[in-house]
Amino acid sequence: MSLDLDDRQRAMLQEMGVRVWLPSEEPVLATAPTPQARVATPPTAAPPTTPKPAARVAAVPAQATPTARVPVGAYPDAGSTTPPVAATALDLQGLEGGSALRQSATACRACGLCSGRKHTTLKLPEQPVQADWLVLGDPPDADEDRLGQPFVEQTGVLLDNMLKAVGASRNGQGRQGAHLSNVVKCRPPVGRLPQAAEMAQCAPFLLREMDWVQPKLILAMGRFAIQLALQEHPQDAALPLDKQRGRVYRYRGIPVVVSYHPTALLRTSANKAKAWADLCLALDVLES
Repeated sequence: MSLDLDDRQRAMLQEMGVRVWLPSEEPVLATAPTPQARVATPPTAAPPTTPKPAARVAAVPAQATPTARVPVGAYPDAGSTTPPVAATALDLQGLEGGSALRQSATACRACGLCSGRKHTTLKLPEQPVQADWLVLGDPPDADEDRLGQPFVEQTGVLLDNMLKAVGASRNGQGRQGAHLSNVVKCRPPVGRLPQAAEMAQCAPFLLREMDWVQPKLILAMGRFAIQLALQEHPQDAALPLDKQRGRVYRYRGIPVVVSYHPTALLRTSANKAKAWADLCLALDVLES
């Protein structure tokens, strides 16, 4: 059976990610394995010379050994035996200057999240700048990983408009200032979610950010951001977002208001009205 495709059909299949494989002619397929079978036959049929067949039989597993050393894990560090270097709050507290903290995040290999990242998303000014708002988002997506900062592209545009509506911006200070952060600073390898141990390992960076900007309110946006911000409220952390909203929580003494992540709002615009109500609640907390 033949498969006749013109150039346009081949281009369409290539755009869809479908690889077209055309078998070679039958004579070629028939002759390819045949020499190997015939070459392998004479050694086994050799008369009384036992040492040579034994040597050739032993050579087969020796050739198979390199394939056994190929890593099977999906992540580069899956087979590493080198213990990770832990980043603790004590280590970070000794760092001075925003650039030193950024370099520490860039060099961090304390958990498996570092294996798939391009850039970390920790962004701090060189000197501490107070900002009333701390907007905490979920783990970095592909755009954030590529650009090395939280809340970018269309997600960032929507968040900037939301902050502008309450008189704040990511470059402001004090009441008009909003510091943006991700719950972890590295994008998880494709196909998996961050684990609780990995979020805990990365938490010292967030705590250092909080020391740096001294926020008066945390706006937790997204499932994983809310999970971390509600650590002191475990009975509420397991609830769906619609039952978590409308309340004020605490994380290390700082008021917390939860809401939808801007990426989710881009997918479901009907929730934008609810997100606006969350912003109004956060604004009331700040003004009170």
